[in-house]
This record gives sequence, structure tokens and C-alpha cells, in this order.
Amino acid sequence: MHASTLKDERSAVPGAGQVLLLAWPMTLKAVFLHGTIVIDGWLVSSLGEQSLAAMGLAAAIGGIALGVIFAFSHAMQIRTAQVFGAHEPVFQKSVLVSGLFVSLSIGIFGLGFIFAFGENLIIALAPSDDIAAEAWSYLAVFSLVILLETVGQCLSSYFNGCGRTRLPLYGYCLSVPINVLASVVLIHGYLGMPALGVVGAAMGSVIAILVQVAFFVVKLQVIDGWLRKVHGWRNGSLSMTLWRHIVFALPIAATFISATVATHVCTLIFANMRLNDFAALTLIAPWSMVIGQISIQWTQATGIIVAQLLGERASEETLDRFLSHAWRGAFVAAGVVAAVFVALALSVDTLYSELSDDTRQTLFSFLPILLLTTFPRTTNAICGNTLRASGDTIYVMHIFVWSQWLFRVPATALAVLVFDVSALWVLSIILAEELLKFWPFHKRLWRGEWKHADVAA
Repeated sequence: MHASTLKDERSAVPGAGQVLLLAWPMTLKAVFLHGTIVIDGWLVSSLGEQSLAAMGLAAAIGGIALGVIFAFSHAMQIRTAQVFGAHEPVFQKSVLVSGLFVSLSIGIFGLGFIFAFGENLIIALAPSDDIAAEAWSYLAVFSLVILLETVGQCLSSYFNGCGRTRLPLYGYCLSVPINVLASVVLIHGYLGMPALGVVGAAMGSVIAILVQVAFFVVKLQVIDGWLRKVHGWRNGSLSMTLWRHIVFALPIAATFISATVATHVCTLIFANMRLNDFAALTLIAPWSMVIGQISIQWTQATGIIVAQLLGERASEETLDRFLSHAWRGAFVAAGVVAAVFVALALSVDTLYSELSDDTRQTLFSFLPILLLTTFPRTTNAICGNTLRASGDTIYVMHIFVWSQWLFRVPATALAVLVFDVSALWVLSIILAEELLKFWPFHKRLWRGEWKHADVAA
């Protein structure tokens, strides 16, 4: 390679700045997304531990359906990034239609499952009849959020994969204030409305997501409405195109579905703990998810750019140089996450003054585990998103599935149901899981086969 050519290629290598351009809108969007649960938890906390427990139980069941939708939308994001790098209109249309079809199908199936089995499951798991009644009322309304998110999450991932990460952010900037205002009014019965308690929090979320999805649909029509005029399908027919999309998406989706189900199974196990411990874990879970998005979305933006580079058939040197820049930025993001956790721990008494001293002390005790978990989780995520971007999805799936179902879930069950340990030790199981995944992830990345993947195949 001539020196001038090498210089041009090096100057074209994306750096941390390009990752940041993608990551900051994705981070804020993810914070708004997961922050909906935090907002609901904060608003409902004024109603007491019983209402918090009811919301946590309902969210554990409804969250499984949402988790499946999010799982396939993540696969949609990666596939769209690969297509965007390849610059093929037929491929782009095929991915968009396939993603919407799969997402809607999952949402409809999830709603059927919830209304067929959800109420009986809540009754079996709830520590009291009052909590069960509140939880089912919340879940019945929240099911509308699930249906709307089948479209919203798919389109959000499509925009992200195309590099238009600000559009999902704008949608959430529009919906979050609506969610807060509507929830406050409906929970407490302001402005002449009835006081609906936890059900009001669910209704506020429904109103907000409806506005957000409408915004996404309008933007899709304005920007990519021309795709309707593109003829043909990537794999010859719509049925084969759908099948190929499912084959690609299934290992990625299975990874996220497994993580979601494992997390919510653990939450259901938490329901057997003391009420204060259960309430503390219910509160810290969405906070951990929201704050962690600062580093996690950096790693997802890294995966998007890797997928685009592989779609463009970038050289091995370009990929190495980009990943080096991105990795250094990931450690900075992890440091920011740690600092925010410290600020949260110092604010517990102010944020949750209505809760008991025992619950607030338990929340504060979580800080060491949260800090220690941040860095291995971030570097594992860099490896996972890079490998997924190259199509090495089955290996990543195995790491997640086996660490969850052979370690985290059984360890949680033993800790809670057999040994009756404190909430702090239950939370430390998450740190142990990240340490278990560290070597398999990094070994695979260092081998380097991902750099030669043909993602358009």
C-alpha cells in the first residue's frame, strides 16, 4: 500500500468523536426509556412499600414481554447498521419491513400470554391479596405500552442503525415530560381527575408512548418514505426475507431474552425477601439500568460503527485503530457511571424520604457493589457488541445464557430461598456473573476472526 493511500485510510478511521456523536443521543434516549420506570417508582414511592412491591411485581411480568421486543429491536439495530454500510436500498427496505413484522408478532403474542396467565401468576407470587390486586391493575393498563413499543422500539433501532440517533432522542424528549405530568395527575388525582394510585403511573406511560410512536412514524415517512417505491426483496421473496431476518436476529434476541427473563425471574424470587429488602432491590434495579446506559450505549454505538465498517469492508488496521479509540472512551464512560452512583447513594435520604430508615440504609449499602460491577460490565459489553456486529452472535449468546442460567438464577434462588441472605449479598451475584464472563469475551475478541466477517452474506 502506498504511503499516501495509507495516510488517507488512517485519516478516515472513525475515532472517539464519532462514537460520541452516536452515543450521546442513544444514552439520553435510553435514560429516558428506562427512566420511565424510575419515574414511576419515585412517584409511587410516596404511596408506600406495598405499592412499590405491587409495581415491582407487575413490572417483572410485563417486563418479560417488553424485553423480548427490545431483544429483537437490538438485532434490528445491528442489521440496519450492516445494511447502511453496504448501501443497498432493497436490503434496507427488506430489513425495515422484516423488523416491523417480527416485532408486531411478538407484541401480540406477549399480550395474549399476559391476559391468559398474568393474573394467576401474580396471585401465586404476591405476598398478599392487596399487593396482587394492585399489581394486576397496573399490568392490565401497562399492556398497552407493550403493544405500542412493538412499533416504537423497532423504528428507534432502525434510526440508530442508520446513524440517525438523534431522532429516537427527540421522540423521548417529547414523551418523558408528558409521562411525568400525566402520571402525577393520575396517581394523585389532581386537576379534578380520580386518584388512581399505581394504575395512574401505568396510564401516564401509555399516553406518553402513544405520542412518541406517532412522532417516529411521521419521521419515517418524511425521511425514508421513498423505500415504498423500491421493488423486490433481499432474498427473492418476502417469506424468505423474513426467514433470513429471523435467522440473523434469533441468536441476538435469544441473548437479550435470556437476560430479561433471568432478571425478572430473579425479581420474582426477590418477592420472598423481607418487604424492605424487596423494595430496595425494586428501586435500585431501574436506577442501575438507567445510570449504566452511559457506558452501555457507548459500547452499542461502537458496535454500530463496527457493523458499518464491516459492511464497507474496511481493512483490519482501520478496525483495530477504531476499536482502540472506542475502548479508551468506554473506560471514561465507566468512570462517569461510577461517579453518578456515588451521587445517587449520597442522595438516597432526599429522594426517598417517605420510605423507612431500613429501606434507605439498604439502598446506601449497595454502593460498593455498584462501583465494582461498572468496569467489567463495560469492557464485556465492548467485546459483546463488537462480536455481534461481525455476526458472531451464537458465541455471544452462549456466554450470556450459560452465565445466567447456570450461575445467576440458581445462585439467587439459593441466596434468597435457602440461606436468606441480605439484599447486599444478593446484589453481589451480578458482580460475580460479570467476572465469569470476562475471559470468554476477551479471548474471542483477541483472536481477531471478527475483522474478516462478510456481514452482507
